[in-house]
Amino acid sequence: MRLPLPDLCDAFPEKVRIAAPLLRNFGGHDAFHGEIATIKCFEDNSLVAEKLEERGQGRVLVVDAGGSLRCGMLGDNLAQKAVDHGWQGVVVYGCIRDVDQIKQLPLGVQALSAHPMKSVKRGVGLFNEVLVFAGISFIPGEYLYADNNGLIVSKTNLYSID
Repeated sequence: MRLPLPDLCDAFPEKVRIAAPLLRNFGGHDAFHGEIATIKCFEDNSLVAEKLEERGQGRVLVVDAGGSLRCGMLGDNLAQKAVDHGWQGVVVYGCIRDVDQIKQLPLGVQALSAHPMKSVKRGVGLFNEVLVFAGISFIPGEYLYADNNGLIVSKTNLYSID
């Protein structure tokens, strides 16, 4: 059984970084966790599509889209790719689209908001960068935990600590 975020924060207050409450749940799984993989891009989801073609191995893709509210960085087709390739979730510091379809998928998704416009495709962005938004750092290889209470990050897998 996985503990809700308040219980993780109570049990490991010195081991967690708590994100500012900017993001909301859109996926079919409200609670999700996994090792962090990152992409930094702005209004171009080409690298998001590329990364979600890889085996997710239970990871969570964190996308720093610069907080843009002008296009969706994840839609139903990419969300389905995430499911098909074993990703646990996608966190977008920006918008997503196709929210009704994404809510039906067994995937955790958090984002700032929804926007119906698709992004451009120029192949611009960076993989495996340390990202900073919502008042915390998202470091590749660390662990992200999300549920309806918010989002936290830890250097260690809190579910493997006895």
